[in-house]
Amino acid sequence: MTQTYTVADVTCGHCKAAIESSLTALSGVREATVDVAAKTVTVSGEAAQADVFQAIRDAGYTPS
Repeated sequence: MTQTYTVADVTCGHCKAAIESSLTALSGVREATVDVAAKTVTVSGEAAQADVFQAIRDAGYTPS
């Protein structure tokens, strides 16, 4: 399953790296890709949305 979420406070490469690192460490995530220009995060795998959102928050960002 692939889901895309908005993360409005993504602004740079550091943001991208922090979120991708946090998400790929999460059990059930096969791939996580941040598009800085579109301010989106695309996650592939079987992780629950609540877990994905928490991983994004743990990286210091606000998912929606």
